[in-house]
Amino acid sequence: MTETLPTPAVADGRATGSGGPLGPGGPVAGPDGLMRCPWGVSTPDYLAYHDEEWGRPVRDTVGLFERLSLEAFQSGLSWLTILRKREGFRRAFAGFDPATVAAFGPADAERLLTDASIVRNRRKIEATIVNARAILALDEPLEDVVWSFQPDLAARPAPRAMSDLTPTTPESVALSKALRKRGLVFIGPTTAYAMMQACGLVNDHLADCVAREAVAGPSAG
Repeated sequence: MTETLPTPAVADGRATGSGGPLGPGGPVAGPDGLMRCPWGVSTPDYLAYHDEEWGRPVRDTVGLFERLSLEAFQSGLSWLTILRKREGFRRAFAGFDPATVAAFGPADAERLLTDASIVRNRRKIEATIVNARAILALDEPLEDVVWSFQPDLAARPAPRAMSDLTPTTPESVALSKALRKRGLVFIGPTTAYAMMQACGLVNDHLADCVAREAVAGPSAG
């Protein structure tokens, strides 16, 4: 499966933006007056996700399988759509327990195609089932595979604007290749990097964002 790389400022609310450090891609004040990444203040859903989850380390198989699956479902859609359907995804995919999802058969895939609480895309549904089976077949835990591609955070300057971010990195390209080699699908370099951002392998909160310091310590661990 191939993945089309998003153009800056288009992919979803969290993608790279335009403008310099003081431009439209820089931090903005939230409803409490604190500075945040601009995408994090656009809706209450984004605000909660930005403050409480995005960039905080996820080091368990179920959590990583969920993030990987949701990022894949997001491809071509807004992340806001995925956030608002997240509980539906969790119900539909058994809390993203790989063993349960791996046992899904054709009838389950057809059932999910009628479930309005999720994104009803056959390729993405089938990819989620394939990925669950691939995760079960790994020789080492998924979290060990994923976190082995964490870059040297000390060598990464804090982004000052969304335009400082890129949709892929050498590490996300390598992670994508490693996961596909192990049988996972629908995981191109862009999806891999979005997962790295979401799961704390990198800290891409902007330099003046209130959440950056909150996640800096654990992200580096």
